[in-house]
Amino acid sequence: MILFIIFILGPPSERSSATASPIPSQHYDALEGGTPYSAPMGPPGTHGPPIRPSGPQQGYYGPPPVSSAPSYPGQQPNQFGAPPTRPMGPSGGPLGRPPSGPPTGPPTGPPTGPPTGPPTGPPTGPPTGLGVSATGIYGKRQYPQQQPYYAPPPGQQAPPSAGGGMPSQPPLPNSTAGGRQQGMMQQNQGGVNNISSGMGNIHLQQGDVRAINLLTERHILPKTKVVPPKAKISLDYQKMQVNPDVFRSTLSAIPQTQSLLQKARLPLGLVIHPFRDLSHLPVIQSSVIVRCRSCRTYINPFVTIPDQRRWKCNLCHRTNDLPEEFNFDPVTKTYGEPQRRPEIKSATIEFIAPSEYMTLLLFFCLFLLLHHSLDLHSQPCIYSFWTFPLERWSLAISRWLCQTLLDTLDKMPGDARTLIGFLTFDSALHFYNLQEGASRPQMLICSDIEDVFLPCANDLLVNIQECKDLITELLTELPNLFLGNKNNQTALGPALQAALKLVGPTGGRVTVFQSSLPSCGVGALKAREDPSQRSSTKNIANLGPATDFYKKMALDFSGQQVAVDTFIISSQYADIATLAGVSKFSGGGVHYYPGFHTIQNPQQVERLEVDLRRYLSRKIGFEAVMRIRCTKGLSMHTFHGNFFVRSTDLLSLPNVSPDAGFAMQVSIEDPLHESTVACFQAALLYTSSKGERRIRVHTMCLPVTNQLSEVMAGADQQAIVGLLSRMAVDRSVTSSVEDARDALVNVCIDVLKSFKGSLPEGSTVGALMAPTSLKLLPLYCLALLKNVAFRLGSSTKLDERVFSMEMYKCEPLFYIMLRVHPDLYALHTIADNEVILYKDNEVPQPPLVGLSSEYVNRDGVYLMDRGDVMYLFICRDVSPEFCSSVLDVPDFASIPEGMIQLPELEDDLSDKIRSFIEWLLDNRPFHAPLRIIRDDSKDRYLFIQNLIQDRSESSMSYYEFLQHLQKEVK
Repeated sequence: MILFIIFILGPPSERSSATASPIPSQHYDALEGGTPYSAPMGPPGTHGPPIRPSGPQQGYYGPPPVSSAPSYPGQQPNQFGAPPTRPMGPSGGPLGRPPSGPPTGPPTGPPTGPPTGPPTGPPTGPPTGLGVSATGIYGKRQYPQQQPYYAPPPGQQAPPSAGGGMPSQPPLPNSTAGGRQQGMMQQNQGGVNNISSGMGNIHLQQGDVRAINLLTERHILPKTKVVPPKAKISLDYQKMQVNPDVFRSTLSAIPQTQSLLQKARLPLGLVIHPFRDLSHLPVIQSSVIVRCRSCRTYINPFVTIPDQRRWKCNLCHRTNDLPEEFNFDPVTKTYGEPQRRPEIKSATIEFIAPSEYMTLLLFFCLFLLLHHSLDLHSQPCIYSFWTFPLERWSLAISRWLCQTLLDTLDKMPGDARTLIGFLTFDSALHFYNLQEGASRPQMLICSDIEDVFLPCANDLLVNIQECKDLITELLTELPNLFLGNKNNQTALGPALQAALKLVGPTGGRVTVFQSSLPSCGVGALKAREDPSQRSSTKNIANLGPATDFYKKMALDFSGQQVAVDTFIISSQYADIATLAGVSKFSGGGVHYYPGFHTIQNPQQVERLEVDLRRYLSRKIGFEAVMRIRCTKGLSMHTFHGNFFVRSTDLLSLPNVSPDAGFAMQVSIEDPLHESTVACFQAALLYTSSKGERRIRVHTMCLPVTNQLSEVMAGADQQAIVGLLSRMAVDRSVTSSVEDARDALVNVCIDVLKSFKGSLPEGSTVGALMAPTSLKLLPLYCLALLKNVAFRLGSSTKLDERVFSMEMYKCEPLFYIMLRVHPDLYALHTIADNEVILYKDNEVPQPPLVGLSSEYVNRDGVYLMDRGDVMYLFICRDVSPEFCSSVLDVPDFASIPEGMIQLPELEDDLSDKIRSFIEWLLDNRPFHAPLRIIRDDSKDRYLFIQNLIQDRSESSMSYYEFLQHLQKEVK
């Protein structure tokens, strides 16, 4: 077994302190710079030369000289029907502390007295879906919102088939699938007018809700990607609205009251991809970052600027002074209207932070760990860990890994300060001395894993540029060092303890590569999976961790600003439910490659290689914190993702990557009668690999409505499903998978029943009506029920189920939707479709088709994009012309088994298909290897099992699911 660790590290920034992380008593808002209620801003001073940000695609703005004057992790318990509980510290007290004193000065915001608007009526009963609390779908928080610097307020027949599809599957007897599904589907019993804006020209437009009958709508899926709804605000503000791929709400019209939200039966929450790679990102360097003196909101496009000296906050409505330098336009280099500033023109902005934001270390260290340990020492750092149970397989994998690292050394983020170190292990820990000036690397073995210590901490991490020859020699020789080694023990726990000792003083990143269960030392595990229960139709056991050791290690890592990323490469049970804890609660990520084999499974090798190259070279933010602020009356609760909650609304992220997504649920604590819009602002403070402290800010503005029709019309069905999937994961772990499935079905029932109640009586006889904005919600929920994370009655390995759940919790929405509902493209029609221009090349856009055998023609060719893999399905009657033009074979029978690449042919059709697939892959961070499947192949089931609308042995078809919903909605 081999463990391999690499560190990359640099000297601290001049603006950094030596404090590894804020002390528990430190007021958490200091992490975002400055202190509240400071003296009024003075005249702008003279600035030094600007620091140009890295990245060729980022816009840059810098002001010219102005002449005139440890606690438990933040994964709060998330239960569909239970109100969230406040996170507790180790002593049992609540995490975080309230503001130290009342706000100074009289309040300048709107009155907080009793509401003046008409009531919207009592709720019609408790929801029966994901939440059963009487306070709404998710339940109301039991603790007040802790705002930064002001006190918180207290019998239908199926329509005829379209024909031309694959042979339909015979119906199954009711005693099998039907009976099980009916048991699963039992419902839990229980049950605008134009608004003038006080903020410029923002207003809510009158909307009409179109209704469709789902039972008669044959082609429910659009032929192009689903587009999120636009907020009904003015066109000028729509142009400045945040990119929905970065920040969006489940509802694009916010209900005015909690009772209206409960009546709609829709979840209210946010999904965010805060560190997403952006093609255009305005970057500003200034000595003064303009923020509200009350709620600390950053100035943004949705504030009100009555004159050149004042601005009104769009969250708390306080009027603030505007510094003189804000009137300077960095583009034209002239003074003028403040509305020309990038902060007012873009909802996403990034600031290079001044010195008061510099509270943490600015080193970057990469640490890589293989089974046979290596140690590291450095500031922000990466730690990688591999274990290999078989000698031959271990040798092949370690050689491949070391070569990949050699190829990536020059592409790793950072600069001349970058440090690197290595650690391998089996039943002992193996450190490597790479001291500058040494003739060759020196191995130091620590066989005592009960009391881990560092043999020579000062020489285990070295500068990657100064010691590149030694690093190259080590990576070249490392696979041969353990040739013939028969020790298959795995001391993962002690290796993590050693890594923490080494990187703890400075912070950074740890990457773990693991191929089997930890078998010795602290953290040792035993197999818990019962293979005979993989097809269970009832409860699934062992979805939670077997021990809290790895969770506690995550807390220790997080407290030292260290994130742990785990790569699990195994064909056997690896207990991801337990091992993932060290990554989940430290702000890292989990990567899983089942059935990995360098010869027998080249697709997994290709996927791991591409993923690892991106992982080692992608942008990274260290020592990050993120806070979501919102309009007074709203509050955040129940956060989803990989992080640690430092206080009620501050997420601690030792590392933040462009591939991480988050979600949070929102409750309406006070009616929004005084607000015509609701605003949300996400602020991410992080340290770049170059040592700069930066703040990325995203702001979203949505209208407030008191009309149920507007709430329904503004529902974002994909964002809703993204939030529901995360909630279903929590319910599965805390309760059972069966309960989570019931809750997902009840969400559909509740929403459709609520919408039916808003329609004229008698207009829905024999129909299942849904608003067009939610027409895909039942299909998406059915897809979740059939997904590997939540399905029952179908053989599913425990690790695969748990890994899928982990991905739902931490992936951005785009990839979650591919995981829920794969895209299916009809490639045989690609020559007849429109094209788009991408990187000066024309890329065809074939239509999307439904995931049903009904839409799969016998002579067609279909590309299924599942996010992590692509299937090219060749039907048996495909034309010989297509085979020769694209596959370079004369006919269908000549297509080889196991084909994983398309040949590069001098043919127009071949060029179109390859350019389309390359376009799909180029627009995502994770690699999706291609697998070509013949209609008569033994691997045909891989494609067929993803046809969600069809019936299977253990699940309903889409139409049967709609009939069940119709029965329950009546």
